[in-house]
Amino acid sequence: MTAYAKASEVGQRSRLVLSRVRLRARARFVSLFALSVAASVAFAGLGTAGANLAHQSSTITKFSVGIVRCTFVDKSRGVLNYQKIPYRVASKSRTLVTEIRYPTTFVAIANGAIDNAAPVEQVGGYPTIVFAHGYNVTPDTYAPLLDAWAQAGFVVVAPFFPDENAFAVAAQHGANTEDDVVNEPGDLAFVTKSILQDSDTTSTTCPILAGLIAPQEIALAGHSDGAEAVGMLAYDHGLDPQGTNFASLRSGIDYRAVIILSGAEDTYQSNADEASRPDLLMIHSLADQCNPFRNGVQLYDAIHQMNKWFLELQTAHHLPPFDGADKPALSVVVATTVSFLSMSLEGATAPTSLIATGNEEPAVAKMLSGSLGSSLANVPRVEENCGPN
Repeated sequence: MTAYAKASEVGQRSRLVLSRVRLRARARFVSLFALSVAASVAFAGLGTAGANLAHQSSTITKFSVGIVRCTFVDKSRGVLNYQKIPYRVASKSRTLVTEIRYPTTFVAIANGAIDNAAPVEQVGGYPTIVFAHGYNVTPDTYAPLLDAWAQAGFVVVAPFFPDENAFAVAAQHGANTEDDVVNEPGDLAFVTKSILQDSDTTSTTCPILAGLIAPQEIALAGHSDGAEAVGMLAYDHGLDPQGTNFASLRSGIDYRAVIILSGAEDTYQSNADEASRPDLLMIHSLADQCNPFRNGVQLYDAIHQMNKWFLELQTAHHLPPFDGADKPALSVVVATTVSFLSMSLEGATAPTSLIATGNEEPAVAKMLSGSLGSSLANVPRVEENCGPN
């Protein structure tokens, strides 16, 4: 059974916690020319739904997107070779090539990110999203979504996972490498600590990060297997393959928000009550053929806190709402996630506004909040298939 198709079980308990809202004014330094160009790009090509939602982001400064790749090497953990049984060690360290998208005033000739463009300076740094990709893809698969976040004024940090990115999967000649997802919470924590360090102190590893990250405004986001890794890092209390407790991995990192896109609970891990939880946004589609809708609902219901929201997509499949193939769904996802991140990391959006944004296109999506997610009583049964969808 793949990680996509694992059934979720209710096993998490936590005390109720009020939403943490921090008011913080953000100074933005951007020319009027770049502002007008980037604002038109933000919803370009997203279809009718995107046009209807564009007004909701009119108060958010839009940037162009710069992009760099930096490499962080965790020498404390290894990479497995899944072609051999029992599995062999392919490398004694985990090399994490990481794409970093950020606001810039440089204007691309065509839509897309600009390599090595100078970032727009901002006092205190930018709110930052650490993003986990799914199985047999790369961060570039999600470029429409990640670019939209950077255009809205967020830094987006997305590592290529050893064994699970498309290049690594191809290199192992068809071997099933999905079991490596349990190592990815450690990857996410390591990359988060690395970017915070390089932002605080200029380094030769990734000099563009100097002063770029607001350390108290960090979010976790992930899709599919990446969403499962995010869920483990944010909520689990079991042990990773190195024997490190997931709670220890996230210790010292102030994750303020979690976004789980078409994810499921790792039922092999134990959970325990916590004093507080970060704000949570889950997005799942009724028509998801790869990771059935019930898995997302069961995970949402298992996280016992009030500061959580569930965006129910009506007709989208597993990947298209996040890679841009389903433009109406992508436009709702962009508007809702930007509103959620602005609320959770900056206190710039009210919860009522977030709910209104999610409900703006009822034929595309419906937003729920609070205790329980969608009812499973009338959810259509779909054939489970993780092929092209």
